[in-house]
Amino acid sequence: MAITENEQSGTDAAADRALKRMSLLEHLAELRKRLVIVVVATAVATILAWIFYGHIVSFMLHPYHAYLHTHPQKNISNGNLIITGPLEGFTTRLKISIYAGVALASPVIGWQIWRFITPGLHKNEKRYLVPFFTAAIFLFSLGVTTAILVFPKALTWLINAGGPGVVPLFTPSRYFTLYAAMCVITGAAFTYPLVVVLLELTGVVPSATWRHWRRSAIVTICLVAAIITPSNDPFSFLAMAIPMLIFYEAAIIIGRALHK
Repeated sequence: MAITENEQSGTDAAADRALKRMSLLEHLAELRKRLVIVVVATAVATILAWIFYGHIVSFMLHPYHAYLHTHPQKNISNGNLIITGPLEGFTTRLKISIYAGVALASPVIGWQIWRFITPGLHKNEKRYLVPFFTAAIFLFSLGVTTAILVFPKALTWLINAGGPGVVPLFTPSRYFTLYAAMCVITGAAFTYPLVVVLLELTGVVPSATWRHWRRSAIVTICLVAAIITPSNDPFSFLAMAIPMLIFYEAAIIIGRALHK
């Protein structure tokens, strides 16, 4: 017999009420269940990333190969990365597979977090949590995409800054660490408007105060962007600072509208 939408919603509501009445040991059991699912999903995704490691590395090396293609006089390694130890190749593959596995398993991880915390929330709290959670995913993904698009320009600037007598000869750990750091830090930086909106909604810092702090915020945002940019190149700095300034203004407007 097919289950109607009302019956399904009633079942979900009953499950949520049951979770709210859980004891401490039951909460710990529920947490253990969610953690097991997260670990299994991450392990499976890591194995898949290990299998498709060549494709992942090829994608991440594309900016380096593009630079060498336009600067053949500096191509002394045939576009290959150089390892300086017998274990570095294995550890690099393991790290990249784990990073990619976590990224691939992130929808499952997010869903398990959601299922664990939502039963303890009130209806009005869930109403705000859904758009906040969705916005966080969107903004973080936007930041990662921005970092991927800007990385070729950043890499070119960093190599050329050394002058004509400097040729690139990178190790996998340094190259991939810089690439991953740019993606993660830029993605995290793009989510800061949510903090601004949250502080406005809770009344901790009203929108009028944020507007009053606008000049100081511009200086602070530029300073923070310059500090947290892993590559310290102007392209990555601008790609981080300009959206953050735009997000600051947008967060003030959105927070004010939601507060009303």
